[in-house]
Amino acid sequence: MNKKEIPVCNILGVNIAAINMDWLLDFTDKNIKDLSGDYMCVSNVHTTVTSYDDPDYCAIQNGGIMAIPDGGPLSTVGRKRGYANMERTTGPSYMGEILKASAEKGYRHYFYGSTEETLEKLYEALNENYPGIQIAGMYSPPFRPMTAEEDVAVVKRINETEPDFVWVGLGAPKQEKWMAAHQGVVEGFMVGVGAGFDYFAGNIERAPEWMQKCNLEWVYRLMQDPKRLFKRYLVTNMKFIWNVVVRGK
Repeated sequence: MNKKEIPVCNILGVNIAAINMDWLLDFTDKNIKDLSGDYMCVSNVHTTVTSYDDPDYCAIQNGGIMAIPDGGPLSTVGRKRGYANMERTTGPSYMGEILKASAEKGYRHYFYGSTEETLEKLYEALNENYPGIQIAGMYSPPFRPMTAEEDVAVVKRINETEPDFVWVGLGAPKQEKWMAAHQGVVEGFMVGVGAGFDYFAGNIERAPEWMQKCNLEWVYRLMQDPKRLFKRYLVTNMKFIWNVVVRGK
């Protein structure tokens, strides 16, 4: 597949796809078989600033089929730089649209990440909310580095289920590193969705739609988990504003 056909806006070294949801869904529908073995990053301010500070992680962000603008500030910057059709395209929203179309299109899904408890809740919620969905499998990896033998076994386990999508919920940057390490090895289109598993399992709520449209979903998440997110948002947001808005990188 020719990645050059995907319009991108370079922000802090990351080639953020200058797209919208309709474009992405159409692209996925037309190319899902060819996307097997590749991965897509769901990029926000945090991952983009992290990429700016870490060349290896930046290479991972740019190494998949694309990095979509999950963070509102990314699409806002893109439009200001001339990409008029660039819109915020979040991982959970993309996941939701794919799940809704799954029964009709016959998509098979594998879920890799999170805890056994969350995966059990996710399984029940998906079967209830998306009748006819094909859940190929689920796996909660150990909270430690896996041995080479364990990794080979997990890849074999995933591939035997013949999934179209492999949803990866490990959180950034771990999920992107995992996908890059398994590019061309795991059969299925890998998409790192971060908190997506928790959203669809009902562990946490997404921000109201008006907050999403106003690029304020980060405020809602901060209110839900202030201890973990306050320092991250303070540091990365300030770096983003300085380097992108002030310096124009």
